[in-house]
Amino acid sequence: MSANVYRFNEYRDLSPVELFFWIALDQTKKQLGFADLAAVATWLLSMNDVPVSGKMKSATEGTSVMSLFFRRVIKTRAPMKLPTMTLMTLRTGKLLYTKSLGAFVGRLVPVADVVFMGYDATCIMYRTVKRYNAMVKQEDRLGE
Repeated sequence: MSANVYRFNEYRDLSPVELFFWIALDQTKKQLGFADLAAVATWLLSMNDVPVSGKMKSATEGTSVMSLFFRRVIKTRAPMKLPTMTLMTLRTGKLLYTKSLGAFVGRLVPVADVVFMGYDATCIMYRTVKRYNAMVKQEDRLGE
């Protein structure tokens, strides 16, 4: 570990690890906003925690508030089966198919949320490392 010490905002005598931590928090604060809050909220609403009866034994137990909502609001049927993903299908590697546009949208929103949150996490880490490397001595830089 480096003996170098750094300063960030009001924090002084920071080790390289502590400096990286405070920069990461600062970048997270800058990146996250209302869209991220909405993504987390809709992702939570997509959890299969609502019990339902009548599902086949091989089906994932329960359904989500989001799926119930979109199935009631969008009652249109597609002319062909549309591919969808859930957490279970990601584990098994198999897609689910449905003709219900409501079910399709209900399953699509959480996938989009995960992609959105992944993008934010990537941006935060990229900007954190870039800013950190610009502030520290050569021997404390990351990825060089």
